[in-house]
Amino acid sequence: MSTNHAVFNVIFRFVENYVSPVAGRISSQRHVMAIRDGFISAMPFMIVGSFLLVFAYPPFSSDTTWGFARAWLDMAKQFEGQILTPFDMTMGIMSIYICAAIAYNLGKHYVKSHQLDPFMCAMLSIMAFLLIAAPKTKGSLPTDSLGGTGIFTAILVAIYCVEMMRFLKAHNIGIRLPDQVPPMIKNSFDLLIPVLVVVLTLYPLSLLIQGQFDMLIPQAIMAIFKPLVSAADSLPAILLAVLIGHLLWFAGIHGAAIVSGMLQMFWLTNLGMNQTALAQGAPLPHIFMEAFWTFFIVVGGSGATMGLVICYLRSRSVHLRSIGRLSVVPSIFNINEPVIFGTPIVMNPVFFIPFLLAPMVNAILAWAAMKLDLIGRVISVVPWTAPAPVGAAWALGWDYRAAVLVVVLALVSAIIYFPFFKVYEKQLLAQEAEEAQRTEEESQQVA
Repeated sequence: MSTNHAVFNVIFRFVENYVSPVAGRISSQRHVMAIRDGFISAMPFMIVGSFLLVFAYPPFSSDTTWGFARAWLDMAKQFEGQILTPFDMTMGIMSIYICAAIAYNLGKHYVKSHQLDPFMCAMLSIMAFLLIAAPKTKGSLPTDSLGGTGIFTAILVAIYCVEMMRFLKAHNIGIRLPDQVPPMIKNSFDLLIPVLVVVLTLYPLSLLIQGQFDMLIPQAIMAIFKPLVSAADSLPAILLAVLIGHLLWFAGIHGAAIVSGMLQMFWLTNLGMNQTALAQGAPLPHIFMEAFWTFFIVVGGSGATMGLVICYLRSRSVHLRSIGRLSVVPSIFNINEPVIFGTPIVMNPVFFIPFLLAPMVNAILAWAAMKLDLIGRVISVVPWTAPAPVGAAWALGWDYRAAVLVVVLALVSAIIYFPFFKVYEKQLLAQEAEEAQRTEEESQQVA
């Protein structure tokens, strides 16, 4: 036991002294915060758009003879254009929403220091993004780069526009108007120089790339990031993300929020590619997306604690049994703060190994199931509070096999947690016995 504690202390000191400070600085960096908040702000559009995608492409074989499935397939085929219009206006152009939201949230960081108007930041970023991602072609705006393909470009454009506006403000470069001019008019004129700078910098660059490489800037950026996107979808990358997130959680930092904030750009890019492949009738290329993390890796919340809650429900310890009963309903909706802090798991050396191991085993099993086509792959954005079996099936286009896998993963997590749970239960039973004996002695003395 002393050896185990020594190893735990070494690991914890490393996380506390090296990993946590770096993660804390990254999570509080204004550009990272703006990107994270921008993705969150755009999420309602993606959820609604993804939900409608399932109606356009029902989860049934095209040669089915089941009446309900046949009627749904025929209706979806007949009204495909009408059903997909809301999808096209949400997920289909999600990079526009993301670009505006990131610029707005980053602009808020400069309201006091540089008097930037976040709304004007968002407006400028939309113009800049459309300028380079959707140049008018044959009388219409192409939308190929406004979905998942344009996410990396949207991030870069939003940051560029806001930082350029900040630079101009810091150096008093702009049109000066008298103080008597109404604020809205003044803000509008403040945007004239930034718009001119965008047109004189980004547009020539876009024309150059189109002329030299016959592609738009978003396509060029995606070509650059393609190896990174592919690497982020690999099993080693998934396991590394799980390990870092849970090490931070164990040290008391919300690791899931930090990791998911950094991975959203990859998740949404992968999702856009899967949705494009679905519309084209091609195999879905990607596995690692937010729904994969939420409903397969961390079943019941970070640490895949649904398995631990299952163990707690039959515990002989009064404390653990109470925590289990209080945590079971929240865990169904992927909320596990009651079990995380009620146990507690944070900083508890007994649960260090299973807290890291259970989600990593889940990741391996779920990744293998998708890689071997035992279940489908993610095509929808789903609210993270959806019950795991329902959310998993929903994310995969109502694939019932996903719900079955989630139940299996919860049981696997319970098996992983069980021996460590018994060790902790034994410790608590001894403490509860001592407390009961002390209480009895005190009552006898009073009597």
